[in-house]
Amino acid sequence: MTSEKINIAIVDDHTLFRQGLAKLLSESNEVNVLFDADNGADMIKKLCDNQLPEVILMDITMPVMDGYETTRWLKENYPDINVLALSMFEEDKPIIGMLKSGAGGYMLKQSRTGDLISAIKGIAKHSFYINELVSGKLLRNIQNNQPVKTAAIELNKNEQKFLELCCSDYTYKQIADMMNLSPHTIDNYREALFQKFDVKSRTGLVISALKSELIKL
Repeated sequence: MTSEKINIAIVDDHTLFRQGLAKLLSESNEVNVLFDADNGADMIKKLCDNQLPEVILMDITMPVMDGYETTRWLKENYPDINVLALSMFEEDKPIIGMLKSGAGGYMLKQSRTGDLISAIKGIAKHSFYINELVSGKLLRNIQNNQPVKTAAIELNKNEQKFLELCCSDYTYKQIADMMNLSPHTIDNYREALFQKFDVKSRTGLVISALKSELIKL
């Protein structure tokens, strides 16, 4: 039994890249490209004329309506559509900017087709996709002692500290040592936060904390 293809759209102002990527992904038998657009304004028009995609691959730097503005518009108008940002650049600012705009993940355009398909499948299933690139950016920002802001979800000081450390590559045992707490206590914090954020994994916790602005980057 074959699984259904994931319906996607591609928004990128480079025509050759956009059309070439569409062809590669369509040949995978796992992805169905509904349409492509050369900027956010073009995408909005085409959303009205096509079936809604599950995932949109979003370029960042585009004329007329860039990736940040387009992603924010999507999250306001079509919150169920997942956005996977695509860029040539590894700098902190575009990665964090796209995540804060509502993107659920970030991939480099230089990535292999197989890795991109895995990311599409991951974000379609879980609404987020964290790879080593994104984790590294989050880690550096957290280690720079950026302030933590509490939003609708209230956390005590130890939960806030645990949440910050979860956004790093430390193991739970290392986090317990750093906080001078027992592994059992750390397990309790983890389960409590999973329930508060309604997630089942550490990566889900990181993305939820970022989107909720409990971690200010």
